[in-house]
Amino acid sequence: MTRAIIAFLLLIAVRPDVELSAQLETEDVKLERHFKQYLDAEFKLHPLSATRAGNHDHDDRLDDISAKARKASIDRTRKTLAELPKLVDHNKLTRSAQIDYEIWEHHLKKELWLADNTDSFANDPRVYNHYVTESVYSLLTQSTLPQPINVKNAIARMAQIPKIVLAAKESVKNPPKVLTEVAIKQNRGAIGFYERGIFELAGEDAANSELKKASKKLVPVLKGYQTFLEDEVLGRSTGAWRLGKEKFAAKLILELDAGVTSAEVLKEAEDEADRVEMEMYVIARQLWKQTFPKRVLPVDDEKGRRETIRLVLEETSKEHGKADDLVVDARAGCEQIKKFIKAKDILRLPQSDQCKIIEMPEFQRGFSIAYLNSAPPLDPKASSYYAISPPPKDWEPRRVKSFMEEYNRHILQILTIHEAYPGHYVQLEYANRHPSLVRKVLSSGVFAEGWAVYVEKVMLDEGYGNGDLKLRLNQLKWYLRAVCNAILDYRMHCTDISDEEAIQFLILRAFQSEAEAILKILRAKQSSVQLSTYFVGRMAFQRLRRSVQSELGERFELGRFHEAALDHGSVPVKYLPEVTRERLKRAR
Repeated sequence: MTRAIIAFLLLIAVRPDVELSAQLETEDVKLERHFKQYLDAEFKLHPLSATRAGNHDHDDRLDDISAKARKASIDRTRKTLAELPKLVDHNKLTRSAQIDYEIWEHHLKKELWLADNTDSFANDPRVYNHYVTESVYSLLTQSTLPQPINVKNAIARMAQIPKIVLAAKESVKNPPKVLTEVAIKQNRGAIGFYERGIFELAGEDAANSELKKASKKLVPVLKGYQTFLEDEVLGRSTGAWRLGKEKFAAKLILELDAGVTSAEVLKEAEDEADRVEMEMYVIARQLWKQTFPKRVLPVDDEKGRRETIRLVLEETSKEHGKADDLVVDARAGCEQIKKFIKAKDILRLPQSDQCKIIEMPEFQRGFSIAYLNSAPPLDPKASSYYAISPPPKDWEPRRVKSFMEEYNRHILQILTIHEAYPGHYVQLEYANRHPSLVRKVLSSGVFAEGWAVYVEKVMLDEGYGNGDLKLRLNQLKWYLRAVCNAILDYRMHCTDISDEEAIQFLILRAFQSEAEAILKILRAKQSSVQLSTYFVGRMAFQRLRRSVQSELGERFELGRFHEAALDHGSVPVKYLPEVTRERLKRAR
């Protein structure tokens, strides 16, 4: 027996770990290992995705987006999905790992559906703009590598952009006209970026001969691409932007992964729109006499109630700053909002504040006034950017005035709550803390948007604004916009509603300005089902809040609840009740 034990120990010494580690490896570890291998392979083949995620191993390269390479990528995804159940036993995983497994599996199914039902490289020329500009811009703004290395990698990527342009010329067919028009505008911004903006980002020391040479060589390529888009693609841009009822329903289930159907979303949104409108009327009626001291309150019927809301909103919207001061005003608002969050214990803010407020780069403008470009999940020490877009310089004064009234001083506060504190920036900082690689990389947009809309109401409920009814009325209008976005999303892609009918819906039902309504129609045409994420996510958080607060009664602590909800990363909201309740079992 002694000789047998010695022989076994010698065997381990000669053949370390191989068979023994395989036997000892848990199913959770297997899942983590296989996903890491999958991700490493994906990053190698898709360097831009790697940079977005905060992996800088391939920052000097760009994706091969030729037709052959794209087909090979789809084939790999199909193979990965087929092999996943053979590599990892879902039943042997812990519950947390099962959620990770399901997120990964769902992601693969979604990617295959999109590949089979939408061909973005043929039908959406905007796709190529990510490789042309974002690939370089992100290196110079969010990578935590030393700037000389970032500049060197940027130069290397710039040398590969002509291949991206060639792939576009070979692949783009007959896209919807609206997508081509946006691509033209964004590429015009890209030309300006490589002529001027890149040197401002890179810094004086980086504006060396090599960067200048690379830019000087690239600009004519992009100008040629501009000619291609304007003279060739625009003329043949006859594709349909409507997704259709069947595809919309399928895409909503896959993209949102929220456990709801498109029909259910539409019904709940229509009911919520009625409820919010009535709440707005109650507030508008209270503001009527101080707003119009000599005018009689309109009749209390459907038409009169909407007229009351509209007129009061029009007056409050006149309280706005200058178009050139949007960024400055947003910065000032952030400090006030952060102080309130700490005082009221809405939740604990990130200790190191890495959120920067900037003017949106021209090449990233299209249909949204603001966005939060969060720190990459695999490079969490990088900065996040709360970007705000002023009205385009080519707009006539009337349209600029309408735009600024839409984003008045009340709405700008709500926008900052949504995008930065305690909205997207704070939530995504929490998400970056979670150890799961799956959840870091495959995060849920519905979770993120839902949280951001949910906290708009929370802040005012807790006393932000000191009971200012104008602020509350505008917050409700902002929320009603999210509700009506979901209705618009469905109608634009599942019915034959015209642009004019859609604009009137937004103006009359959602109390939006003409300028904002026009931009929203443009957005709806470009992003099917995305406009539904805000409402679907917000309702998920609201339902959970009501349920947990009812269960806990006086033991309910708002800050603890919020941190518990955010503690598990940006998971699909169908898991939100489960993971939040699990976290609430433990101390804050």
